[in-house]
Amino acid sequence: MDELIDILDENGNYTGKTCLKSEAHKFGYFHPTVHIWIFTSNKKILLQKRANTKKVFPGLWDISVAGHVAANEKIETAAIREIKEEINFDITPDQLHKIGTRKHQVNHPNGIIDNEFHHVYIAELTVPIKDLSIQKEEVDALQLFNLETLKNTKNLENILLPRFHDYYCFVYNEISKLLN
Repeated sequence: MDELIDILDENGNYTGKTCLKSEAHKFGYFHPTVHIWIFTSNKKILLQKRANTKKVFPGLWDISVAGHVAANEKIETAAIREIKEEINFDITPDQLHKIGTRKHQVNHPNGIIDNEFHHVYIAELTVPIKDLSIQKEEVDALQLFNLETLKNTKNLENILLPRFHDYYCFVYNEISKLLN
């Protein structure tokens, strides 16, 4: 879906300008996104298998929930909205734990230029996975993996991307701190 988003400068500051998501990806404008990593109290991580129709990383097991922040939308509001849209899980602001913001720049083979600032959150899954339902346009499947999967991406195929190994280890460490 093509939505109106805010344009950021290369330091993550709002410029006061907006554009369509497709324009940001065409011209490489920086923009805000959210990543929400959802874990269980028994050290599992919820991953989503991206729909095969996705323009980038189709069919890959990836972040629990991720998405773009709409123009003039608060970051936390976007995180809660994306969780509801993609996996139909209701969450409150106090259940979200922001662990950082990450500058991300990738030029994809299909011409999409992803220049984003990921606002990264972790949250505990408080319902059985069977109670979740997926947004078919975005997600093909949901599955719980051992939390250790985040540290072992270099040895796994089609589960996360080895080039972002340091990021996954950071998320693993932050979840581990919360669980201990």
